[in-house]
Amino acid sequence: MNYEELQSAAAVIAERTGRESHDLALVLGSGLSDFAATLPDAVEIPYQDLPGFPVPQVAGHGGSLFSAEIDGGHALVFAGRVHYYEGWPLDKVVAGVRTAVMAGAGIVVLTNASGGVNPVYSPGDLVLITDHINLAGANPLMGPNDERLGTRFPDLADLYSADLRALAMGVGDELGVELHEGVYVWFSGPSYEAHAEIEMAGRMGGDLVGMSTVPEAIAVRHMGARAMGISLCTNLAAGIGSQPLSHDEVKEVADLAHDKFTRLLNGLLPRLVNQA
Repeated sequence: MNYEELQSAAAVIAERTGRESHDLALVLGSGLSDFAATLPDAVEIPYQDLPGFPVPQVAGHGGSLFSAEIDGGHALVFAGRVHYYEGWPLDKVVAGVRTAVMAGAGIVVLTNASGGVNPVYSPGDLVLITDHINLAGANPLMGPNDERLGTRFPDLADLYSADLRALAMGVGDELGVELHEGVYVWFSGPSYEAHAEIEMAGRMGGDLVGMSTVPEAIAVRHMGARAMGISLCTNLAAGIGSQPLSHDEVKEVADLAHDKFTRLLNGLLPRLVNQA
């Protein structure tokens, strides 16, 4: 989506919600789409009503944007995302987060389901993303750069804000929700990674593998907002565990960890709104 399309989508959000701007955005990964509907007085906008927006096609991902008031601020919650492996160009993959920043969001929280490379993790663990390794061979900033969106060569240092991670750790301690930290490795998918690829990812310093989040985080930084990543480890990656991998397993573990994840989000979002 180009600058004008992003402006149009942000204008539709403002008109439909009656809220001129939003402070915070949250992208919900696999198994979390129903969280948005639990927010009080949330206004729902189907993605197809937003100019240029792609609609998710993967089971476990919704297709609506919600606007909600949280602790005196306003948050946009994306129930579902599209993926590069579905065949979408990356400008569509990052359309949601770019629109959110255009609508005023200073912080974007990206959640996902991932495979655990670090043997310390167990299925159901929540991991704050400290950094990423891009092995997908793609970047949402490739092609002509529109300076109205951001600089040609953005710096990705501290992309997943250390300050926001510290805030999340404090909330986790208060709620009794254990949080780990780790490096997320982006593969394009949709096939799960080969054993040798997982071994490579681990030797490179990766703790988690997944098929989303990284292009969105880059686009958020490009536009000058802060990103935060929270990953649910739903399975041990290929070669780490003994069981074959399946999307059904991902959804099953996501369902089991649903209450823990939503407790964290309910405690964390009001704090983040006040940080935006």
